[in-house]
Amino acid sequence: MHRHRDPRSRSSRPITVHDVAKSGHLPAFQKLLRDNPALVNQPNDVLAQTPLHVAAECNNVDIVRFLLELEGPEKIGLEAKNMYGETALHMAAKNGRTEATKLLLAHGASIEAKTDNGMTPLHLAVWHSRWKEDCSTVKTLLENNADCSAKDDENKTPLNHLSQGPAGENLRQMLIRYSDEQRKRKAIEACGETKAKMDKLEDALSGIVGLHEIKAQLRRWAKGMLLDERRRAIGLKVGARRPPHMAFLGNPGTGKTMVARVLGQLLHMVGILPSDKVTEVQRTDLVGEFVGHTGPKTKRKIKEAEGGILFVDEAYRLIPAQKADDKDYGLEALEEIMSVMDSGKIVVIFAGYSEPMKRVIGSNEGFCRRVTKFFYFEDFSSEDLAQILLIKMNNVTEESLLYGFKLHPSCTTEAIADLIQREITEKRRKEMNGGLVDPLLVNARESLDLRLDFDCVDTEALVTITLHDLESGLKLLA
Repeated sequence: MHRHRDPRSRSSRPITVHDVAKSGHLPAFQKLLRDNPALVNQPNDVLAQTPLHVAAECNNVDIVRFLLELEGPEKIGLEAKNMYGETALHMAAKNGRTEATKLLLAHGASIEAKTDNGMTPLHLAVWHSRWKEDCSTVKTLLENNADCSAKDDENKTPLNHLSQGPAGENLRQMLIRYSDEQRKRKAIEACGETKAKMDKLEDALSGIVGLHEIKAQLRRWAKGMLLDERRRAIGLKVGARRPPHMAFLGNPGTGKTMVARVLGQLLHMVGILPSDKVTEVQRTDLVGEFVGHTGPKTKRKIKEAEGGILFVDEAYRLIPAQKADDKDYGLEALEEIMSVMDSGKIVVIFAGYSEPMKRVIGSNEGFCRRVTKFFYFEDFSSEDLAQILLIKMNNVTEESLLYGFKLHPSCTTEAIADLIQREITEKRRKEMNGGLVDPLLVNARESLDLRLDFDCVDTEALVTITLHDLESGLKLLA
């Protein structure tokens, strides 16, 4: 049997699995692992390198292949790191071991793994090739789509490192060519992703009736934000947008909460917020009953909403209509919210009637500096309400009381709008707006039940709501 000796010493010592991995003697390596399978991922004492690290560093491809194809209870640690945070692919790359690099990549080694100082295998391969004429390892990594724009902890890309020390022109031109190709490919991919996201937003907006100005603003925001996302995807540096705190002004039932949810989806979709959640609160959720209670109560709600939107409904209730002798705790809650609006961790929407909201706007000198967008939600017309009703009936879920029911073909938008116009006063419509639709449909289903006889065998009639049912339902709301 071939006797291995430590190259640093004349005296013999026990042969380690790392020694054999370095020697490239496959039969001896296989015997060691048969005798002790636990050695497969054992780190050595000096650099904490596994046998795969050592074999890859020495380009001992037979041992690398054996380890990668090893079957049994002991699985190879493909992404195991040494004391510098280097994987086996880093070791192959920084030593110009092209065959080992190809093998590791073919078995799924992470091409963008980073060392403790943020270097990818491409960074290290470029470092090696600067001093050698052989660029084959760099080329192999690039052909496997290694990211030319990846930056280490010094904010340097692989191409940036060519400014230090000698570098062949072939290497430089290769990196520049692949960088340009990747930038173009990313631009094409980003374009497709941008269109897909805009389509997703349009789907969400299609469920909102009316509110044309607000939807136009959402589209403008979406386009700008998505273009910023695309700019960054291709390596351009652009300034970050500030969180768009805003006020929604209008009567109840005009779609303020629905728009807030769509906005949450939009801001999450473009990366401004990490979540699309919308946390809805009112005065009772924020304001305490005694001194020292309001601050912690409000902070808990802010913490709950962090990463998404805090939707403060009927925000004017935080500010008393008349000046009281004692300080109202609502103002304390408002000040607590205002204090976190510059953090970038949350978007705040204040909602309420237009006139009373003037109290909120005038209560804090920093309000208009932080709340930069004001949206006015108009009351719904009879035609708008008819469209909302039809949308609801077309999107009924299994949890709904109306699941399984449908409208008679005579229930067109025009016919329903005429009914609403005739049976509900303008004052009542403004009081309820979209809030009119759900109770109307519940009443209409009850009207259907009253009309039917127990001996009815017409399955269509059993689940079909007619104009007569809608009219009966409206009369109960008038």
